[in-house]
Amino acid sequence: MVAAVLAFDFDGTLHDPAEEPPVPAEFFAVLQRLRREHAIVWGINTGRALPHLIEGIHESRFPFLPDWLVAQECEIYFPNAAGGWQPHEAWNRTCEKQLHSLFKSTRKLLKTIRHLVEESTGAHWIAMDGEPAGLIARTEEEMEWIVGKLATLTRDEPQLAWQRNSVYLRFGHRALQKGSSLSEVARHYALGTPRCFAIGDSHNDLEMLDPAHAAMTACPGNAVAAVKQQVAASGGYVAQAVHGAGVIEALRHFFPQHPNSPT
Repeated sequence: MVAAVLAFDFDGTLHDPAEEPPVPAEFFAVLQRLRREHAIVWGINTGRALPHLIEGIHESRFPFLPDWLVAQECEIYFPNAAGGWQPHEAWNRTCEKQLHSLFKSTRKLLKTIRHLVEESTGAHWIAMDGEPAGLIARTEEEMEWIVGKLATLTRDEPQLAWQRNSVYLRFGHRALQKGSSLSEVARHYALGTPRCFAIGDSHNDLEMLDPAHAAMTACPGNAVAAVKQQVAASGGYVAQAVHGAGVIEALRHFFPQHPNSPT
């Protein structure tokens, strides 16, 4: 019986490409302990597309696979018997329909936004089949300016939102993000918000780190200021260590080791 759901952002939180290995081996040892002592399931909740995420998992040499994945902030997958990933059909199909309908109804507004971005900044607009339109800014400062303009331009379109990670931004549906995806994963395991743990480092993790979706929230020491502020304000844990070491620190805070437990 599952007693808790653990959600980890990948890039910048769990995964640090400058380290070898990018995800510390100790993280997996802690997970094995938590499985024994707390009956947890765990997963990656990321903005990466599924193929890119699978590539990152292989490159990081995970000794065992997650129990679930969230790709592009809203697509949910569970492992199948063949070692692949099976989509959560009902949820993913609903997400696809809602996104298609949203982008169709806001086509004119998105065109206006694109014109402003291309005329006023050096940001690069991207549009791919099957993926929401987005953009890549040259600097964090440029992205801050763009986000400020977006807040004004989208004021009358409450369902049009965006997910930002550093200089990358992807448009999406306000109701479909890492937080709502985590709550759907928890529902799959017949659990509620009090039994959810989430940790992330960037702007696109803010919904996942909202107490509405996870009662146990944390961020590593390298998290952006907005994430640290939200986590601290909601009574979460701001780790001192960065990246994977910060994840381990946070897990030990929320799930202390039993006195007689093997290391």
